[in-house]
Amino acid sequence: MSTVDRELQDTIPEFKKDKGGAQTVDITNLSAMSGALGSIRSWAEVGAILLVAVVIVGGAELLLRLLEVPQYILPTPSQTVTALVTDFPLLAPHIGVTLTELGVGFAIGAAIGFVLAAVITQFPFVEKIVAPYILVLVTTPMLALVPLLILRFGFGLEPRIIAVALASGPMVMINSATGFRRTDLAKIALARSFGASTLQIFLKIRIPMAMPMVIVGLMIGSIFGLLTAVGAEMVGGSSGLGNRLAYYSSLIQMPQFFACILILALIGISIYVLFFWIGKKWASWES
Repeated sequence: MSTVDRELQDTIPEFKKDKGGAQTVDITNLSAMSGALGSIRSWAEVGAILLVAVVIVGGAELLLRLLEVPQYILPTPSQTVTALVTDFPLLAPHIGVTLTELGVGFAIGAAIGFVLAAVITQFPFVEKIVAPYILVLVTTPMLALVPLLILRFGFGLEPRIIAVALASGPMVMINSATGFRRTDLAKIALARSFGASTLQIFLKIRIPMAMPMVIVGLMIGSIFGLLTAVGAEMVGGSSGLGNRLAYYSSLIQMPQFFACILILALIGISIYVLFFWIGKKWASWES
């Protein structure tokens, strides 16, 4: 088997319908989860999903009430929802702070990560220089750097934005670089035979074919960024949902504490749905 054949065996994650074959879900392949989300087509399936949710929430409510668990230990779902509705005007500014940190930091990190992925795939020598530093960023918890960033930039949004960028950028770079390398070499050879330049090949072939992996990288990077933003707010922030988590925990106000967790869960689900929709729109060309 030739080198080209071996390289062409690699598959690119797809955002398309599940054909019934066995699929695996890992950090570089979310097609199984995406297929499950996109395969909901009848009201019966929607009803089954809602029924499971009602059973879980209702069962938790009933069990906590029967066991008379105090709300300062574990609040019931109804108490959490009540706290969310009652305190939402107070939480809204903190939600805006967290989303601002996530949006700005992720935009910076994703842009730098995408550019680095393009550079290292075109210039292998650059990869040898950059790879050790990327490895350090991936393996080092960014929360450990937050106190140092606060000493340098103060208690504003800057240190948290930088932490989000450092956490999300490597995820985007690694997945994007993987996608660029899995490009069909036969198509590249054909394009070169017609006189296409390196830039034309990159823009017309590598980027479109790597788009599923790029979107997966953006999805993972944004989730890492959200976790880092919340952690940074808990470590050294005066605002944001992470700060509220630490505040309510210190006062043992568990309904408000779990209301913040519920908001963060909804933000995370929204991120997944957003990138799933983007993937269906811009990376479903294999279907």
